[in-house]
Amino acid sequence: MKFKTVTSVTFLLVFLGFAAYLDSPYSFLNNKYAYTADQPVMAQSVEVEPSSDVPELEEKLEKTERVDGYIVETYEEYEVYKDKDGNVIKSEPTGKTDSIRYWDYSKKDR
Repeated sequence: MKFKTVTSVTFLLVFLGFAAYLDSPYSFLNNKYAYTADQPVMAQSVEVEPSSDVPELEEKLEKTERVDGYIVETYEEYEVYKDKDGNVIKSEPTGKTDSIRYWDYSKKDR
């Protein structure tokens, strides 16, 4: 019984070692690929201004109501187009709405 366990563990370790070797950059499978750059890479930052053609999505509060001891806030999503100075050019509703419901703690039920 002990011999089978030792043999199984040894086989497993040899198999994992061989798999790790094949995955390494030193194996015969990966010897044609370079893993380091021969020349240094220079990165330069570029300032990009957002286009006015792409809208930003914003949610605006449409209504607040009290329902069964809860406050229900309804928000509607808008596509907001801005110019390069950040001024709003156009705002269009998308028709998507979200609601948040939370307990009204100011109401005394006692």
